[in-house]
Amino acid sequence: MRFSVVAFLVIYLTASTASDYCYDEGQCDPYAWGDSYPTCHPLLEAHHSPINLEDGVTRDEALEALELKGFDSVQKGQWRLHNDGHSVILEVGRGMMVSGGGLPGTYITLQLHFHWGSLATNGSEHTIHTQRFPMEMHIVNMKSNYPNLTSAMEDPSGLAVLAVFMDVNYTENTNFTPIIKALSAVPHRGQSTNVKPFALANLLPLDHMGLYYRYHGSLTTPPCSQVVEWTVYEVPVQISRSQYEQFATELFSTEEEEEDVLLQNNFRHVHPTFSRVVYASREAQLLAATACPAAAPCSGLLLLSLLPLLLGNLDPRS
Repeated sequence: MRFSVVAFLVIYLTASTASDYCYDEGQCDPYAWGDSYPTCHPLLEAHHSPINLEDGVTRDEALEALELKGFDSVQKGQWRLHNDGHSVILEVGRGMMVSGGGLPGTYITLQLHFHWGSLATNGSEHTIHTQRFPMEMHIVNMKSNYPNLTSAMEDPSGLAVLAVFMDVNYTENTNFTPIIKALSAVPHRGQSTNVKPFALANLLPLDHMGLYYRYHGSLTTPPCSQVVEWTVYEVPVQISRSQYEQFATELFSTEEEEEDVLLQNNFRHVHPTFSRVVYASREAQLLAATACPAAAPCSGLLLLSLLPLLLGNLDPRS
């Protein structure tokens, strides 16, 4: 995941010890980020993102649709679209907030950005049953009780990211037109342009907002800080093939005066969940889920099920 305000923070934290990161094969691909950014090493039991979502998630009946304040209105002023060489980031000011749905607080919406593949490959970061979607959109939010991202990133739940899969069909999605039209103004790294605000809710799977999965993880770009509460929606939004191609063929990871290098396949590899619990919302349907009793914390289910065995009161063959 990437966002311009955090990009400055990343530069501040790492400029003296590490080079910039990229997605190409070789020393700068995601598997090698840990060589320059030690916090990106996926050590045992580390809570890194993205992950693969599969059957066996834990149902939490308390996880209802999130409250998205200001998402259905048009904000004042101008938004800013920026090509940082890793993605395109739409900065949306601070007129929107996210809360509820089991999140540990209220979060201020900062920006959104995208991950995609190429004309021949899919490029979502999260996968479902190991399968990628063509694209994934991340809406990045910071816990509202912090004055800045530096403070928020010291909190294990300082950031909340809404992840929306994007699929491709034959029909143009006009809700994405303001962003896609602006891509021609930011083809190269470092370029920015204004975007007239629109109702951000239009980019979401509005009829399926109660269907999602929740887990604790990390940023998916350096410094890979493990400070993110992820909400991954199971129903994708649709864009046309031609709209997808504008991301995959008209954006470059290089500056204007450099030789053009297409910005493609800008996703981090999938990481193990280790001991983490992945929760399914009350309405989530895609993945088979176990129950989460209201009277007992889900994290204790395994221990509770083992107690009879430990006490010798249950034949393990039954």
